[in-house]
Amino acid sequence: MERRRVAAPAPLRFARAELVGRDLTPAALARLTREGYVVLEQATLTEGRTVHRLRIPRRVTLAQARARVQAEAPQAAVDLNHYYRPNIGDSCGAGECLARRMIGWTPVNDNAQSCNSGGIRIGMIDTAINAKHDALAGSKVEVKRLAAATLPASGRQHGTAIAALLIGDADGRSPGLLPGAELIAVDTFHQRSGQGDVSDVYSLVKALDYLESRDVAIINMSLSGPANSVLESAVKRLAEEGIVLVAAAGNDGPKAKPVYPAAYPEVVAVTAVDRQKRAYRRAVRGPHIDLAAPGVDVWIAASVQGTRPRTGTSFAAPFVTAAIALARKNDPEARMEDILSRLTTTAEDLGAPGRDDTFGWGLLNPKGLCD
Repeated sequence: MERRRVAAPAPLRFARAELVGRDLTPAALARLTREGYVVLEQATLTEGRTVHRLRIPRRVTLAQARARVQAEAPQAAVDLNHYYRPNIGDSCGAGECLARRMIGWTPVNDNAQSCNSGGIRIGMIDTAINAKHDALAGSKVEVKRLAAATLPASGRQHGTAIAALLIGDADGRSPGLLPGAELIAVDTFHQRSGQGDVSDVYSLVKALDYLESRDVAIINMSLSGPANSVLESAVKRLAEEGIVLVAAAGNDGPKAKPVYPAAYPEVVAVTAVDRQKRAYRRAVRGPHIDLAAPGVDVWIAASVQGTRPRTGTSFAAPFVTAAIALARKNDPEARMEDILSRLTTTAEDLGAPGRDDTFGWGLLNPKGLCD
């Protein structure tokens, strides 16, 4: 008897009966709670700003509830509590590929003239991390979990891989891009039955605020999801404070709509290419793409031990994050606009002349960042 294949459930895009509000006033909340809205979580952000996770009343649609909350608090950002996911692509074939060699990235322990990554502090929002992994031996990594304690812990595969790619052991099989740098990693994810690792807007906003309080100058976000006005307002605030946000372009396919936070204009959007400098076949394209970096068959740390090749725009984003962090460290007085302009003008043009929707300004070229 032939077995029927059970289709995997469609990924949930948002919490069924929840809204997130940023900067809701006490008076507005009081009126809403009298109408049946319930404050599930709340947090005070930088400069006294607030973020609330609300459960809406029964027999009220999300659209109706959002309009009602917005009417009570016109100054607030109000939206659905959207879900965001790590940008892991297809499994890779066998064979090691030190992707950094493709773009001429020189590990710091190769010669005395290499850049020194000591003193660099990077922020990261991702899944849990196995801080005891051999690839992170001796690394300066701090992990803070912001997902609710009652939720199942997120998997450690994705977060461990990104952390090791950024700051992993210089003498390991796949050395980190900036060994010696400090990583402040925030775990906002949790396991959801049949959905894998997911994070919500409420947790992401808290994470961005926390990293701002830790004085990071750059944040890596190898995750994606829908547009969300609450997340957008948080992104704008950090950009105004001079914090650079780097995000993976997403793996929904070349004809897919842009995903966020990468598609926000304040965010550096990174796509992936393979060893032949061809576009990753599942990478999202569009006018928001800024730079390309290695992201196909990148040798990364596995969740428990050892290493393996993986593919996805998730693994391309850290290359650009590391390049920007290195440039700022070696020229602290440089404006971020100038650093980004330098990276886009020195990038290797891979597509149509100039910027294009597939490769952005081209393949990252890290040479000369320490000159």
